[in-house]
Amino acid sequence: MQTGMLLLALTAGAFLTVQVGLNAALRTAFGSAGVAALANFMVGILALLAFLLAMRTPLPSREAFAGAPWWAWLGGMLGAFYVATVTIAGPRLGATVLVAVTVLGQLVAALIVDQYGWLGFPQESITPARILGCALLLGGVYLVLRA
Repeated sequence: MQTGMLLLALTAGAFLTVQVGLNAALRTAFGSAGVAALANFMVGILALLAFLLAMRTPLPSREAFAGAPWWAWLGGMLGAFYVATVTIAGPRLGATVLVAVTVLGQLVAALIVDQYGWLGFPQESITPARILGCALLLGGVYLVLRA
């Protein structure tokens, strides 16, 4: 595995926790989790637009837009669901519990996606070692909840 990609993923994971705190601060300031999530996405759109302009990335053709599978467009909706949910749940659960539970959910979903090779991921069977990894994470969630 490439060390750079692992470090990038590690950084993205750390930033998710920071993002929850930032969104919670917006929720408090605005009095609404929905408005805080919308502000998050508006800033994200501006940041991505700046990135695309800086990289001089050409826009896709109409054919490319039309050729995308219908279900691929749901990613934005799932991202909005995640941001809104953690903006509401984060301040109530605390960062550690929130991250532990969401990572467990990600790992379980990833096992299923890999098992069937869905969404363009390579097919990788569920193995006893992967099940043990999930079980250990579940044990970690249990310990975090008890603390």
